[in-house]
Amino acid sequence: MSETRLAVVSIIVENPSSVEKLNALLHEFGGHIVGRMGIPYRPKKISVLSVVMDAPQEAVNALTGKLGMLDGVTAKTLFSKF
Repeated sequence: MSETRLAVVSIIVENPSSVEKLNALLHEFGGHIVGRMGIPYRPKKISVLSVVMDAPQEAVNALTGKLGMLDGVTAKTLFSKF
């Protein structure tokens, strides 16, 4: 098993039709997810999510890459140093 790292994936959803695919991806990587918080920001009609993961770096990068391929979804990751 690869060494895991703590990471936060920040996600902005500007296209509501991508939410179902986004949730399917989060479910796919659910074994690595420590917690998640989603905030709908109605004035701008977007949603902002933070997903905390404890996973091998390759798994976090795979999720972030797949999220970034969804229409109207932007995802960036911040890794802990440990």
